[in-house]
Amino acid sequence: MNRLTTAWGEFGLTRFPEHPRDTLRAWDTADEYLLRHLAGGDGTEAGSKDPAEPTEPTDLSGTVAVVGDRWGALTTVLAARRLEQLVTGPLVQITDSYLTQQATRANLRRAGAGTDAVRLLSVRDTPPDRIDVLLIRVPKSLALLEDQLYRLAPGVHPGTVVVATGRVTEIHTSTLKLFEQILGPTRTSLAVRKSRLILSAPAAGRVRAPSPWPHSYALPDEIGVVSGRTVVNHAGIFCAERLDIGTRFFLRNLPRRRGLDHVVDLGCGNGVIGTAVALDNPEARVTFIDESFSAVASAEATFRKNVDARTPAEFVLGDGLSDVPAGTVDLVLNNPPFHTHQATTDATAWRMFTGARAALRPGGELWIVGNRHLGYHAKLRRLFGNCETVTSDPKFVILRAVKR
Repeated sequence: MNRLTTAWGEFGLTRFPEHPRDTLRAWDTADEYLLRHLAGGDGTEAGSKDPAEPTEPTDLSGTVAVVGDRWGALTTVLAARRLEQLVTGPLVQITDSYLTQQATRANLRRAGAGTDAVRLLSVRDTPPDRIDVLLIRVPKSLALLEDQLYRLAPGVHPGTVVVATGRVTEIHTSTLKLFEQILGPTRTSLAVRKSRLILSAPAAGRVRAPSPWPHSYALPDEIGVVSGRTVVNHAGIFCAERLDIGTRFFLRNLPRRRGLDHVVDLGCGNGVIGTAVALDNPEARVTFIDESFSAVASAEATFRKNVDARTPAEFVLGDGLSDVPAGTVDLVLNNPPFHTHQATTDATAWRMFTGARAALRPGGELWIVGNRHLGYHAKLRRLFGNCETVTSDPKFVILRAVKR
């Protein structure tokens, strides 16, 4: 556990799931910059005064919405501060991540604030009708930012304080244009420790348009049973505008099975892999699992658009296979991520692999697709005692491991 020092105290914070050897922090300099701004810090570095910084603390009364908080650091600090000041009005966290919600709950309890101090919403939930302070951690996905700004805009009024934060590599001209277009006049702060603030002044009388998301597109030909089918993508889904080449390669080489298999599409994204399985083997029972609220919603929409309504399927929000009973799965299909936000790490992939081994029946199989250079074959051999290369091309490899 690492400790975040702020103008309002020191907080012990962790990511979720907690791991004793995890050295990654639950916050970064962008979170620190935003908290310093709210506390009335002057934002100076090497004697340079940032004119975007306040000299007085931000009024945190009324409804405060925290959007995109990575691991609950911002929410936890604000909840403790508001509790200390006996501030009235709801504090709302809005996230696309189940893991973020779990981390936030743990960090709130550790800070003595309690989960009752915060209303935890997903990006699929209806946002508050009125927002007095809107704090945004800029997401990696510009589409997710666009969708959220459109959904939040009806609750914003001319007096709303709007401050966003992000690493300088996360804030682009297109990012600022979205704030300008949807909310109102926007400016940025100086960069401090490779992080920056975005300050927007909501314009009065602006016509509020609905979000353009979700998007749908037809799949290309020659990718198996889903050729020409339609996929549905909510904002923030990986490759929401077109099928990525790794998934395309996987679809061309999926196992052909028959019978009453229980198949898990692990890290399902828009659900195209699991949907392909259901179309190819109508007797299979497919479970779609992801930690993204938008992904699970996309997977269900894709499945319902293409598969007979009587075909059984389950759509699960969670931390991989942690909630799936051991020894109940025949086949796990997985395209594991190799980064968490800005951190490149195989921790998520390793949890997926170990979870798959526990969930599989003896003789059950894990099939994964990944970039050749990631070396997943070594991890699978260590975990399963075996690993076979099903097929490969210059960029990707499909691997198969069997639970003995």
